[in-house]
Amino acid sequence: MSAKILIVDDEDIVIRSCLRILGGSLYLLDSTHDGSEALRKVDTTEYDLIILDIMMPGVDGMEVLQHVKERHPGVDVIMMTGLSEIQTAVKAMKLGAFDYLSKPFDPDELKQVVDRALERRQLLMESRDPKTKVSTSYRFENIIGSSAAMQSVYGLIAKCAPTNSTVLITGESGTGKEMIARAIHYNSLRKDQPFVTVDCNTLSESLLETELFGHTKGAFTGAVGNKRGLFDIANNGTLFLDEFGNISLSTQAKLLRVIQEHEFRAVGSTSTQKTNVRLITATNKNLKAMVADGSFREDLYYRINVFPIHSPALRDRRDDIPALAFHFLKVFSEELDKPVSEISEAAISLLMNHAWPGNVRELENTIQRAVILSSDHIIRQAHLVNILDNAPSHSRDVPRTSDDLKRVKKIAREKSVEEIEKLFVQETLRRNASNVTKSAEETGMQRTNFQALMKKYGIRVRDTEFGPDDAGMD
Repeated sequence: MSAKILIVDDEDIVIRSCLRILGGSLYLLDSTHDGSEALRKVDTTEYDLIILDIMMPGVDGMEVLQHVKERHPGVDVIMMTGLSEIQTAVKAMKLGAFDYLSKPFDPDELKQVVDRALERRQLLMESRDPKTKVSTSYRFENIIGSSAAMQSVYGLIAKCAPTNSTVLITGESGTGKEMIARAIHYNSLRKDQPFVTVDCNTLSESLLETELFGHTKGAFTGAVGNKRGLFDIANNGTLFLDEFGNISLSTQAKLLRVIQEHEFRAVGSTSTQKTNVRLITATNKNLKAMVADGSFREDLYYRINVFPIHSPALRDRRDDIPALAFHFLKVFSEELDKPVSEISEAAISLLMNHAWPGNVRELENTIQRAVILSSDHIIRQAHLVNILDNAPSHSRDVPRTSDDLKRVKKIAREKSVEEIEKLFVQETLRRNASNVTKSAEETGMQRTNFQALMKKYGIRVRDTEFGPDDAGMD
């Protein structure tokens, strides 16, 4: 069944362009030039996606977005914005917009963001199916990110979750590998059974074996009683072994037997126990290289690598940074009881250009510290500079992929437009002795639009220089 998409923009040329780009048999397309009409349409028609302009006369895009998210939260919204409205677009992301496009945009850009939004909607629909109803804490919508890289992860989770296949999750530290493991478990047939996790990096070889397999009373000094192992505790559920690349060759051999025979022996015991666990492992190491140098068993590698999922680094899904930042902002503003609700455009730009060697965990810690440092309702660049100023300039500025190139070009265009707009306002005011009305008339702008540019860049004129029509302007 074709997805139903509503396009809302007061400019006819934009609507015609979207209809041409998205036209064909793939989608059912509807459109309107008016925000009020858009409100009526979304309340009377079931849409899968809305493409919405931010700036419209009367009811603007932000009002429509808020209405959609309050009454139809399952419908994704893509915002369209002029280059001078980026901060408003960031606010729209905070209010729940799926993504935004800066005008003018390429046909491929529009197609890609529409595809991502509809793929995500399909995954959400599947995860909400009563037949596979899961804990709300680990549905797909609780893993933050709508980038192409994360869409790929969601698709793999959806495919492997209903099976009993062993899963290997790879990726750098801080990318959220455990969240992926939990999403697999809570979308599986084992969701009502235990999910047990162990960090293999924090335990010595002997302690790890007793944790996994248990021990009998007297098995070693200090074993004053029998202890159940995690393969027993997780029976019929899922056992998640994090930092799996750090286990010794001796323990690897014992784990191989468990995977092959579905049985294990507690330390100090002569009898075996059966286990029916689903095994999910995760590592930030290159296991293939470890197999080559003899530090990881080749037979175990192929046993655990049945269904691999790679958790992408944050630098490879930069489009998700604003959504993640606002998510953590909400979490920590509530946790710290501080009314911080905004992130400035300059701060967002700084976040978008940081290398993030610590990935999502580093971003989380960064936002937590920024909330603590903030003295009003907004996180500014100054709250981040001490945290991020060690990032080398080459890692921020030189694109690594075509997506990075698009992103850097987009940021460069936005900054260039901002510099030109600010100089435009300042020079016009200078020529007209700081008279706002005369300045607007000279440029052919409406006075309210000229004032909006002044406010955007914090440009103020002294009260003593106001003309009669400008009294009270701030």
